[in-house]
Amino acid sequence: MAKQKTIITCAVTGAIHTPTMSDALPYTYDDIAQQAMDAADAGASILHLHARDNETGAPSVDPNDFAPFLPRIKQATDAVVNISTGGSLTLSIQDRINPAKTFSPEMCSMNMGSMNFSFHPLANRYKDDDWKFDWEKDYVAGSDQNIFRNTFRDIKEAAETLAPHNIKFEHECYDVGHLYNLKYCMDIGLFKAPVFIQFIFGIMGGIGPEVDNLVFMKRTADRLFGDDYRWSVLGAGGAQMNLATMASQMGGNVRVGLEDSLFISRGKLAESNAQQVAKIRRIVEDLGCEVASPDEARDILDLKGGDRVHF
Repeated sequence: MAKQKTIITCAVTGAIHTPTMSDALPYTYDDIAQQAMDAADAGASILHLHARDNETGAPSVDPNDFAPFLPRIKQATDAVVNISTGGSLTLSIQDRINPAKTFSPEMCSMNMGSMNFSFHPLANRYKDDDWKFDWEKDYVAGSDQNIFRNTFRDIKEAAETLAPHNIKFEHECYDVGHLYNLKYCMDIGLFKAPVFIQFIFGIMGGIGPEVDNLVFMKRTADRLFGDDYRWSVLGAGGAQMNLATMASQMGGNVRVGLEDSLFISRGKLAESNAQQVAKIRRIVEDLGCEVASPDEARDILDLKGGDRVHF
């Protein structure tokens, strides 16, 4: 009997953590490129990428901030590139999908609903003179007023705008209602099977990181989608490795990376994205699964291929 193939996604930098929180968090073009390439070498077959301002590390959805590192990653690795359509809690859906529309990657993320999305408690960990850049404190402390907006109209607009690019979505589901939203969108023809669902646990405003919730989300998805979906798990913060391990043993795929957690173990900051990838790879393989190569991930998720991207 063949061993199960487990896809490892690495979310390299994100838009939550700020440079003050970890010296390992990449924000310059060079560091994002290098850490992405190192993560691929460590076993990540999908690289989930955000952009940042090269000077200040502030999150950016400007295609000009993606352009310096995307070609370098493509040239150096065979990994699947997945571009975020998040990246900002204040900009319109057209602004947020502009990088995906510009570069036509094999994959991009898509939040399956609007939600209170906050990380403001992180601000309490730092004193005023700790912050490396002026924008960071207000950005983090002020996130308690944020609604991450993805209405049904937003989702439809993104799906229809990107449809000509044949991009596979990473459907990010932060709560059980997001699964029902996705089912509705499939029923009206916005997304084709097999869909790829990222169950997300532990983000304030979404479902908590308990094992019972993982089982519940998986059982609900089975009922709604049957054989028409593939799935992965993202556990935020301290839940990262525990829930990823659980997912791999339940037949799912895993996501790690400094976007989701800055730590490699309790109280110990990770040195790089590659360190997290290497750890979950070791766990997955020790427990009897095999890590999927980029081409195996392409086959599992029915992707268009790296030769059809625009970077």
